[in-house]
Amino acid sequence: MCRLFALSSRDPVSPMRAIEALNVMKEGHDGSGVGLFLSDLGGPFGEMKDAPILSGIFTDEGLNRVDAYMGERGFVTRYTLELDPKTKAPLGTPIRGTYLARAYEAPADLKAKPQAERELAYMLMRVELRVMGEASEDIRVFSFWPDTVMVKEVGDPMAIGEYLGLARPELDCRRILAQGRQNTNYAINLYACHPFFLQGVCTMTNGENTAFVPIREYLLSRGFPGYMGYQSDSEVFAHIMHYTLNRLQFGIEYYKHVITPLSDAEMEGHADRALLARIKQTCRKLIIDGPNCVIGCLPDKTMFMVQDRKKLRPGVVGGKPGIFAFSSEICGLDAAIPDRDQYADFQPMHLDTAIVRPECQEVTICNQLQSLPRPH
Repeated sequence: MCRLFALSSRDPVSPMRAIEALNVMKEGHDGSGVGLFLSDLGGPFGEMKDAPILSGIFTDEGLNRVDAYMGERGFVTRYTLELDPKTKAPLGTPIRGTYLARAYEAPADLKAKPQAERELAYMLMRVELRVMGEASEDIRVFSFWPDTVMVKEVGDPMAIGEYLGLARPELDCRRILAQGRQNTNYAINLYACHPFFLQGVCTMTNGENTAFVPIREYLLSRGFPGYMGYQSDSEVFAHIMHYTLNRLQFGIEYYKHVITPLSDAEMEGHADRALLARIKQTCRKLIIDGPNCVIGCLPDKTMFMVQDRKKLRPGVVGGKPGIFAFSSEICGLDAAIPDRDQYADFQPMHLDTAIVRPECQEVTICNQLQSLPRPH
């Protein structure tokens, strides 16, 4: 199994805090890889919140091609952070090139467009760059989005964290998703490494999505260019959340009703029965099978955890005002937030969505049997 750990903090913290939590859960993951999502950044990136940041791994030739691509489109570099390893690569970690996070000034005509058009442009550019690099593997792009940096690599999470020097103030941030273990259901591929990101939506999963194929086919049929890739069966969880927010215009409280709808018996007497029945019917091809525990972050920096109906993957949420964590195991919480009230820790069950808003004041529990807020 994988191990997941996420932090939502009022103040910027080091990504190594999440890596250290993964390390104490080491018996639960095989140490074959790590993926990081860092958002709501501090440091230099935090002073340019609207600047799209390109993060990935590039050979010299690949970086030259990226520079030409960005220059042709009028993007100008504002700030570059290179993760330049100073030590020998950990055993089993390939030598790939430059680990890079680069913030850009977008061209004036794009900056003048509505937010939705800018966001679509950034997503399309990320997809184009990814496709450009697939044949020769000289360009690996994990994100191109404002206020977001992603890091992925094969190897033990702690060893990779030290190798890449992630304990540096430029990477301090308020939202962190970290997963230990590379994808093992298919060939090792960095694009198969959690977390998965699309237009501000990021998720990671511990489990196995046995309904992957029909969900993938449905998403591919939507005609949205960002629904692509699928080197991992878990990538669809991020895309279903994106679909829920953007196509259906529903909030986080509706996500569970899309992926794990109530039974007809459970719907009887529900205040929103008619709406839930329509969602269940129209989104039936997005219903998941498990077992899966999903942790994610939304564009507004809200973080959440959900379980499917099988509830066979561990997950716990806890913390204190100012900082909360989502963890596969309680020992991960103990390592990251030892001074919290442990009696307030919450383990979501199959009807629950555990939510921490950006203010980091409390854990809110949304149960599927409760009345829903009105759609946007």
